[in-house]
Amino acid sequence: MKACFQPPDTIQAGATTAKASFSSYSLFLPYFLPYAAYVVIANLPFGLPKEYNYTLRLLVVPAILAWGWAWYLPLCRNNRTSASVLSGIVYGSVGVPLWVLLCKPFAPSDAPIWDMWGFLFRLAAACTIVPIAEEYLFRGYVLRLASLWDAQRKLQPKNAFQSVLFERSINEIEQLKWSLPAVAISGVAFTLGHQVWEWPAAMVYGTMMCVLAIKQQSLIACVVAHAITNLGLGAYVFFMDQWQYW
Repeated sequence: MKACFQPPDTIQAGATTAKASFSSYSLFLPYFLPYAAYVVIANLPFGLPKEYNYTLRLLVVPAILAWGWAWYLPLCRNNRTSASVLSGIVYGSVGVPLWVLLCKPFAPSDAPIWDMWGFLFRLAAACTIVPIAEEYLFRGYVLRLASLWDAQRKLQPKNAFQSVLFERSINEIEQLKWSLPAVAISGVAFTLGHQVWEWPAAMVYGTMMCVLAIKQQSLIACVVAHAITNLGLGAYVFFMDQWQYW
């Protein structure tokens, strides 16, 4: 088993067999760390002004993503990049009204108005590092790990998770297949990263991103969709003065 801190220097682009030698366990840290860093900085115990806090996230998270890039799945694994991006735009656009409608019954009524700089820095993070970090973790890692587990448990009910974690690799998957347990696990993991009142919207949106990932066989579609949704939601919040969704 290769340690998760050992960079895959010998792996060339498209060398799926070589990448598959990295167990799912050894890949956990590169996939999880950008998301974890974002959350930790967001919850720093000392009160940084919003614009400084988001500046710190915009500096730290890309640095971690750059460090882990050699381990990650390619954003696009086929020759349908244009179709994947277009699908991402469509799904992302649908995601804006869907998110608002599902959050509306539960959204707080006393949300504060953000100052311009804080809003712009958060919007920048929401449209760049958040889609990349979250899609790599939840659709790149969790969905694939759960898909491996779902297939393995049918063949080896005992110790199936241990097997896919330590002896198998998410990079083995050439083509994602539909798996209801895998979609549910990915959706729940994504949902738990949101505020409780956002859970219905997050579960539906997370499921929608799983469907997009399986349909397009490409993470770029999910990253684009996520960025478009966050951009559209930011525009809605700002221009419609609906700060409860921010």
